[in-house]
Amino acid sequence: MSSISIAILTVSDTCANGKAVDKSGPNLERLVENGSLIPNAKVIDLVCVPDEVKDIRAKLIAWSEIGINVVLTTGGTGFSPRDVTPEATREVLHKETPGITMAMMKYSLEVAFPHAMLSRAISGIRDRTLIINLPGSLKAAAECLSAVSPCIPHAVALLGDKSADVAAAHKLIQAPEPQMKSVITPHQKHSHCHDHSHHHHHHRNHSHHHLESKVDVHKVAGRSRHSPYPMMEVPIAQSKVLAAAGILGTEYVYYRDALGKVLAQDVFAKDPLPPFPASIKDGYAVIAADGSGKRAVLGSSAAGQVPGGEPLQRGQCVRITTGAAVPAGADSVVQVEDTHLVHASADKTEELEINIMKIPQVGEDIRPLGSDIQAGQLVLAAGSILGAAELGLLATVGVTSVSVFRPPKVALLSTGNELQDPKEGEPLKAGHIRDSNKTTLLALLQEHGFTAVDMGIAPDEPQALLDALQKSLSCADVVVTTGGVSMGEKDLLKSILTTDLNATLHFGRINMKPGKPTTFATCDFNDEKRLVFGLPGNPVSATVTSHLFVLPALRKMLGYSNPLPPVIKATTLEDLHLDPRPEYHRAVLSWTSGESTPTVKSTGNQISSRLLSCSSSNCLLILPSTQECSKLPSGSVVDAILFKMP
Repeated sequence: MSSISIAILTVSDTCANGKAVDKSGPNLERLVENGSLIPNAKVIDLVCVPDEVKDIRAKLIAWSEIGINVVLTTGGTGFSPRDVTPEATREVLHKETPGITMAMMKYSLEVAFPHAMLSRAISGIRDRTLIINLPGSLKAAAECLSAVSPCIPHAVALLGDKSADVAAAHKLIQAPEPQMKSVITPHQKHSHCHDHSHHHHHHRNHSHHHLESKVDVHKVAGRSRHSPYPMMEVPIAQSKVLAAAGILGTEYVYYRDALGKVLAQDVFAKDPLPPFPASIKDGYAVIAADGSGKRAVLGSSAAGQVPGGEPLQRGQCVRITTGAAVPAGADSVVQVEDTHLVHASADKTEELEINIMKIPQVGEDIRPLGSDIQAGQLVLAAGSILGAAELGLLATVGVTSVSVFRPPKVALLSTGNELQDPKEGEPLKAGHIRDSNKTTLLALLQEHGFTAVDMGIAPDEPQALLDALQKSLSCADVVVTTGGVSMGEKDLLKSILTTDLNATLHFGRINMKPGKPTTFATCDFNDEKRLVFGLPGNPVSATVTSHLFVLPALRKMLGYSNPLPPVIKATTLEDLHLDPRPEYHRAVLSWTSGESTPTVKSTGNQISSRLLSCSSSNCLLILPSTQECSKLPSGSVVDAILFKMP
């Protein structure tokens, strides 16, 4: 059976602001990791947020978007004015699961929790994620989880449409429930809440199918002095990445949550638009054959009203607003500017007669039935990227659930003994640097419509790195690591991938600057294909190679037909130094009025450790390799990879 990814959300003002210690969340984590309640389950994230609808909602949506199987919330389900977890949960659900909710309530009442009847907890489904509200107390949360845990493997299998797991889950449902006495575990150590997830990843020990690393780091003098991996050109490496990056399947999502996703099925209009002949202007519905002259005003037709009454007769008209249905018998609309009032009621509330000063034409200022969209017409084709206009079209034709290609789940793992998590107010340790790659890549993925799970920092030690990789592979389709891919004695990633995980290494060196040691591998994990990108540890190298390899792979997996970024011609504004390797130079591209070609200006010192060279840049200049010429003169035309609009 495939592993089940679980995220736990503690909802508590006092825990979130550090005035209290979260006990319920870590206890739920221990229960899950123990394996007796939910077999093959792994806690991917444990987060604490205040009792705010927006914070709860944001975290539930984020976890759902990266494909977490089950989200357990604890806290905020009671009668207090600040208890808003059910409200926040209901806002994000696509379906409720009343059976699970009833099972928790029934069990709680049977074991005589005195305040169980005051619980407002709910449960339900968002996309393929099961969300369950649990009480805030340590004991009640554990008991409720135990009550519903037998159904969770089956629910996850059904949501994931995995037939083999469905069959296996049927067997688990028949198994006896675990003993309640083993549910509550002692709070073995303090675990403070944090408002961002990666703090937790550094300290939790998760149970996996345990592999012992076979990588030996002790024979330092025997290590290779030359890379065994051939140097590969960037276009060839990109083609290998895209060949390995396959579409992951489809899922149905609520249309308002489909922004940036790719449509998997054609969408057809169920109704014509407009669904009736509609007025284009404010004015009067008339019979064109009457020509100009006086008309008796019978009444009005406003947008949203159902047209009715007798058909319009000669010499009559109806006041009409933009978008309103043209009444039966009328075949033209005269705008109000082409009329003047002849008679009105004494109280001025009704127009009785008008004079039409312009001869109307048949069909004038009328949108015919189905003139915009016909019933049965193809509105959006499979493969369409869903942007603002596309979502508006879905709303127009009344399609609120659409089949899209499932977005890849991404895990980010930093490696290195020297790395320190940039916690607020914590001084830098001796011999350490703050991990900037994680924040940069998380934000870069988010800028391009993807989300990722922060898997923390792994030390340069074979077993610890192998464990961190296994944990990452268990919850993601794509694992992105930074560091550990060069020729140092502590650069272990390639060896662990090939020796311990039996991965296929597609490339381990790229003819480029920066990013030469970039690595790409694929492996089977839990009978499913995984992609692993080993990016260099230098921040600029990690950013550049993400644009060239990681983002195109994710777009391909999402269903993009053209996953590579656009390349345009641009003119340099200064002399640029050239290198024996092709260089991807960070620059700022802009257009000057009257110029047919945009210009580019370098962001300065391009050393791969200087993240400032990426700040404000919106393109990568592809500078040619050279052994003879040391610089490219100002005014040269070069290719620029555009990754952000100027």
